[in-house]
Amino acid sequence: MKSPFYFRAAWRGALLLFAAQSIAGALDLTFPTKNHALLEGDNEGFYMFVDREVQGVISPQWEGGQYGFVRDPHYTPAGVVYSRFHEGVDIKPLERSSDDEPLDIVTAAAAGRVVYVNDVPRHSNYGRYVVIEHQWDGCPYYSLYAHLNSATVTVGQDVAQGDPLGRLGYTGVGIDRRRAHVHFEVNLMLSHDFDTWYPMVYPADANRHGLYNGMNLAGMDVGRLLVAAHKTPGLTIPAFLASEEVAFKVQVPATDKFVLPKLYPWMVHGEASGAKSWEISFTGSGLPVRIEPRKEAVTQSTLTSVTPSKFPLIYVTKGYVTGTGKSPTLTASGRSFLRLVSGEF
Repeated sequence: MKSPFYFRAAWRGALLLFAAQSIAGALDLTFPTKNHALLEGDNEGFYMFVDREVQGVISPQWEGGQYGFVRDPHYTPAGVVYSRFHEGVDIKPLERSSDDEPLDIVTAAAAGRVVYVNDVPRHSNYGRYVVIEHQWDGCPYYSLYAHLNSATVTVGQDVAQGDPLGRLGYTGVGIDRRRAHVHFEVNLMLSHDFDTWYPMVYPADANRHGLYNGMNLAGMDVGRLLVAAHKTPGLTIPAFLASEEVAFKVQVPATDKFVLPKLYPWMVHGEASGAKSWEISFTGSGLPVRIEPRKEAVTQSTLTSVTPSKFPLIYVTKGYVTGTGKSPTLTASGRSFLRLVSGEF
């Protein structure tokens, strides 16, 4: 007969295993530099400003360094709306040399594997940038660190949270030493066939970045994510994205190139087997957050619903939808984007 100590140890082991399984998908994410001012509510101390022109007056505004529609103001009867979407956050440096060079070291925000390093700044608006793949609950997510002065990691390298990736800088288009920062994103991947789609849409341009081109990475609200991950131990990406507002829904044909259900099965709501089409819910930035299988087939991407807005739809959907709430239509840009997502090519 086994002793009570055996059963007590077995029970404790079972509890530990259950606890480990329950947090397997938990998000272990931290800030990519020593600048944690966002946790104290010091937005101006955290975000690098953007020179914003309003009615002919140019002024540095930290708001432009946030995630979301924070750039390019437009004046409408309903008020000012910002139409240019910013995919990540711009984090300002804490340290500079005597000649104003930024000295901050950029580190991995979470453990993962380096999957891409662009070490030729002129090849991207991101300048010199690094992409790390993270596996959270069996799903791939991608953190991106841009405008680096230098990169000290190589593709295929495993990194732990906090490992150095390079030094903060100002490489890339439109950035000078005064506005040196690290542009930081956390993304979903949209397609595994980006290399096929890209030359169809941009035949005169070369895609130098493979799957890790920014167009193929859909960013989430990483500023809010950093704060939430700090305040909520055990937070998961699906739980975080569950509160995102849906801006529009599109029904797309079922194709073998549509990888979102395979990469992010938590997105799927409903019985997926035998689906002849899919209805995808997108945020205004084009971030997919929900997928529902449909039994009826469609021959091309079809807009099924739009969340009403007091502003023109083209300003609040990253240019993917135009018209009004009563008569919305997909733009050419929107159709092209959906072909990438659905594999409709």
